[in-house]
Amino acid sequence: MHLEINSRLAPSTVGADRGFQEVAPNGGDALAVTILGPRYQQRRVLESWIEFGSGWRSLPAAPRGAPSLKTTSPGAKMKTLRTPDDCFVDLPDYAFEPHYVEVSDGDGGTLRMHYVEAGPADGEVVLCLHGEPSWSFLYRKMLPLFAAAGFRAVAPDLVGFGRSDKPVERTDYSYQRHLDWLQAWLDAVNLTKITLVCQDWGGLLGLRLVAAEPDRFARVVVANTALPTGDQPMPEAFAAWKKFSQETPKFDIGNIIQGATVTELSDEVVAAYDAPYPDDRYKAGARQFPTLVPVTPDDPAAQPNREAWGVLRSWTKPMLTAFSDSDPIMRGGDKVFQKLVPGTAGQPHTTIEGGGHFLQEDQGEVLADVVIQFMQATPLA
Repeated sequence: MHLEINSRLAPSTVGADRGFQEVAPNGGDALAVTILGPRYQQRRVLESWIEFGSGWRSLPAAPRGAPSLKTTSPGAKMKTLRTPDDCFVDLPDYAFEPHYVEVSDGDGGTLRMHYVEAGPADGEVVLCLHGEPSWSFLYRKMLPLFAAAGFRAVAPDLVGFGRSDKPVERTDYSYQRHLDWLQAWLDAVNLTKITLVCQDWGGLLGLRLVAAEPDRFARVVVANTALPTGDQPMPEAFAAWKKFSQETPKFDIGNIIQGATVTELSDEVVAAYDAPYPDDRYKAGARQFPTLVPVTPDDPAAQPNREAWGVLRSWTKPMLTAFSDSDPIMRGGDKVFQKLVPGTAGQPHTTIEGGGHFLQEDQGEVLADVVIQFMQATPLA
């Protein structure tokens, strides 16, 4: 077992079955304690004492699901949580090896971003971007099919989601920061000639990356997503979702996924969507995402998205729409892409039946087959 403490932290007694705690001197800033060791199933108390002023103070027990707190770089302001590895043990159909990349947090420290991949290292790249409030588990049905077809399928977890680090303050998240983090990850992994598969926020971010680096991408598959500029009203279903996301006292991510799918999910699958978020402290990113969608013309992301549409309006490489038939939020969004993006002309656009908003969950195998056929029909030059 390894204990990493800040220099102002007094010595602590650490048992082999204990958790950890973020600690703070009275009135002071929090100091992170990191314990790396065996499974955290018992979630017991790490007793820590802080020397501050004239005395010591004992902190309460860390709650169930206590995170592996990442000590940020000296001088860094952003505080983050890291979900314990034990939370990801034995998830259904998700036996992928974890991979990690460190990216700048934009605040003087670093963040660890997680991704999984399947298929030959020299295969054509299929980049699968998830949205809100899911994580790369959403693509577990699709990655093996891409690999079997000879493609290299890669699915990252956005910052704040899955096995990636999670800033604890909602104000740490912005549209631009998500773009910066994802761009830094993309640069580090060095993917090129990419076929992008994007859904929900995977499109709001992925399409911006396409516009910023069009030469890096070979094809795009848009599925239940959009690139809003705030110039048109959003669907009432989105307004209802945004209101719910900000007002509900209990933000159960697994149940949210279930509510936006057509099929009945098993308890194990619902629990897997919950796995990265042992308690509400981990959900700052998921809570904040709905507020970052540009819904007014003066939103900070509105003009950058308009400029991105300027690039997409001249995009002539293959773009396919594969929306589902039972998504009240994104219904009809495929027609926008077909009208505005030249690369959609002549492509076999499809509406996937029996799919809700998270069509990867409802009809993942069908969507994967659509993508594979699209790639095979549009070989790289």
